[in-house]
Amino acid sequence: MSTDFKILFSTRIIRLFAYGFLSVVLALYLSAIGLNTFEIGLLLSLTLLGDVVVSMWITIVADRIGRKRMLILGSLLMAGAGLVFILTSNPIILTLAAIIGIISPSGNEIGPFLSIEQASLTQIIPNEKRTWIFSWYNLAGSFATASGALCSGWLVLIFKKLGFGEVNSFRLVLLGYVVAGIVIMLLFRKLSPNSETPKREHVATDSEVLRSKFGLHRSKNIVLKLSALFALDAFAGGFVIQSLIAYWFHIRFGADTGALGTIFFGANLLAGVSALMAGRIAKWIGLINTMVFTHIPSNILLMLVPLMPNLTLAVTLLLLRFSISQMDVPTRQSFTMAVVAPDERTAASGITNTARSIGASLSPVLVGLFMSSTVLLSLPFFLSGGLKIVYDLALFRMFRHIKPPEEQK
Repeated sequence: MSTDFKILFSTRIIRLFAYGFLSVVLALYLSAIGLNTFEIGLLLSLTLLGDVVVSMWITIVADRIGRKRMLILGSLLMAGAGLVFILTSNPIILTLAAIIGIISPSGNEIGPFLSIEQASLTQIIPNEKRTWIFSWYNLAGSFATASGALCSGWLVLIFKKLGFGEVNSFRLVLLGYVVAGIVIMLLFRKLSPNSETPKREHVATDSEVLRSKFGLHRSKNIVLKLSALFALDAFAGGFVIQSLIAYWFHIRFGADTGALGTIFFGANLLAGVSALMAGRIAKWIGLINTMVFTHIPSNILLMLVPLMPNLTLAVTLLLLRFSISQMDVPTRQSFTMAVVAPDERTAASGITNTARSIGASLSPVLVGLFMSSTVLLSLPFFLSGGLKIVYDLALFRMFRHIKPPEEQK
């Protein structure tokens, strides 16, 4: 493993730990400082919408200005947003910080990091290892998210017992988020030129003409189709982001932060294992089949969660869902990188991930409205599962005949 490889895995682990660390308590913190349910949903939507603009700009210019520089900038935006959330409870300032900075309400990847890291990793590993490496990459992230969720949930309880008070306990968690942003910034500074975009070989004149300002040429159509589908999937996923599920368990069953941290520790551990299994399954049945045939059952389980009469059964189904829900993630990433040209990878990853951010940004504000009503409290679970199944069927219909290089041999 090269030094760059180790750095990219290390920053992934630290960053996802910070995302999990924050996600369990974020909605609870916003409620504690006076925001109502609708305002929380709106702020989380604007957080994800702001990520669209920031990530799109950074990934478009990354290959020209430098991947390393853009990763450092993203780290600073992450630390800066966390610092603002500590220093003020003004909803307007918080919203501006959420839009401009990088805050993860879902516990999942957000910001420009994933797109740039995927492109850098793809160019230093062979095709036959790509899905396997991405599986480990996602496993590391899931374990880190799980650990972060567990630590923050119990740390808040410990801080409260030590007399810090509810709001200050949450702010100590936010301080950890700031520190994580600074640490990954220092690590990104050590990346070598090997992580940068390789110099392009000569291409035909017509390819140059077809090249768009978004960095795509021959793969433009396939990237646009994938982006539309991924946006639908993310829109559906936005109804059940980790912060809002934690808030739902708190409202529905009275779960405290310690219990929530434990729940999402187990959920993310299972998600990590499912991501690792994806590499083996994809080798047998292919990337697209793995994405679809594991995703549909997980969404059926998701829709069953709110039908459970008690916390134990609801958590059991949620954990079962997470045990297979993430198999589509490394396979999706690997498929996207495989079916575009090498010099389109950063742009393709950036555009598809931006499409996901756009989709995900639209849902939380609706969840805020639903959770304001006892009648509609559980509707997000049904909307999410149903729309994700529509996405799975559409993806299978459109891409089942397109094979990455390793499946053509």
